[in-house]
Amino acid sequence: MSISAKLADTENELVINVAGRFDFSAHQDFRSAYESLENKPASYAVDMAQTTYLDSSALGMLLLLRDHAGGDNASIRLINCNDDVRKILVISNFGRLFTIQ
Repeated sequence: MSISAKLADTENELVINVAGRFDFSAHQDFRSAYESLENKPASYAVDMAQTTYLDSSALGMLLLLRDHAGGDNASIRLINCNDDVRKILVISNFGRLFTIQ
């Protein structure tokens, strides 16, 4: 499991990359990726191109990110999801809370 984050050069968007298993072991690293910023970005993207596994604790972490980013007013994209990850997100109705690309 590896979590990395960087601000996009052209936009005020924080891109968080999740590689490997996205489960409870990623909790502290995932939260640190967005809580350690001095200024809150306008939008967020969670890049799951290298995510191999997603469980209920990962769904909870995404909800914590949403709360941190402004709740209903948050702009968060879940991008590059493989079929298995997308299926879990769809079954969990996360399409109502996040933009899934």
